[in-house]
Amino acid sequence: MTVRRTENGAPWLLLTFTLPAKRASQRVEIWRKLQRYGAVPLGNSGYLLPNSPANQERFEWLAVAVRKYAGEASVVKVQSIDNLSTPQLIGRFAEARAREYQELIRELQKLSSAASHKNSSGRMSSLRTRFREIAEIDFFHSPLQKRVEELFARVQALPAASMEAAKVNPREYTGRLWVTRPRPGIDRSASAWLIRNFIDKKARFTFASETQIPREAVPFDMFHGGFGHRGEDCTFETLQKTFRIRDKRVGVIGQIIHDADLLDEKFGRKEGIGIDAVLNGWAKQGIRDSEILERGIQLIEALYHSVLWK
Repeated sequence: MTVRRTENGAPWLLLTFTLPAKRASQRVEIWRKLQRYGAVPLGNSGYLLPNSPANQERFEWLAVAVRKYAGEASVVKVQSIDNLSTPQLIGRFAEARAREYQELIRELQKLSSAASHKNSSGRMSSLRTRFREIAEIDFFHSPLQKRVEELFARVQALPAASMEAAKVNPREYTGRLWVTRPRPGIDRSASAWLIRNFIDKKARFTFASETQIPREAVPFDMFHGGFGHRGEDCTFETLQKTFRIRDKRVGVIGQIIHDADLLDEKFGRKEGIGIDAVLNGWAKQGIRDSEILERGIQLIEALYHSVLWK
């Protein structure tokens, strides 16, 4: 691997260093700092960070530390890496942050159950600190950052939002107005499909902020009240279990929606990721919420007729 050096306008910083073999503890110290700074390794060529004043200062101080330990270190501004394109380099940073965010997601899902939520303020504080550390080095803005923020909000609101899943009277949920947050993604679109096809065939849908929920409406996928994430389940799964929907294809779709919404790879289903990307693309085009939801319902209907189950 070779790098192209430059002095001006370089997008990357490269730290190369060597330490004497006897400096094992110092090597671990440097490695931990590199992890904390979000640097990615480039084989034997060194460690890479996006070029910024803050990152350059971090690398320079690490170089000083290496030299203090009788090693050699250089901080180089580089334009490109010969066998790695810019998207590939960005992908390495994205993969590193995704692993860290997914670990947070798993921890927050554990806290979201009613039993584990009790006396969890200390754990929540620790997870928030960890989240801030990851977000600080999330140089390319992983979509998982927003997912984690939403999970924090759900866990924080859990006592007010918890609903008994044990028994509901389905008759009380027919001909109703259902409300969710604007800019629906895959979980809300799939939940609306499930509501219309298996719970309330005359369902009407509207959108509102958390503080402006219509009194007569049934909230879904909201942070406060209604049918939402519960334990490790996404909203689709909560509705499926609460209303005891036994359809086998619905069960498969639940797995697909879970993996696309929570990105925790629990079921190893990839089909929903593309659907979620399409929904997000429509949202960025400025398409109305109601139109996005109807299109999303059509996508899930097509998915329902295509899935296979055992």
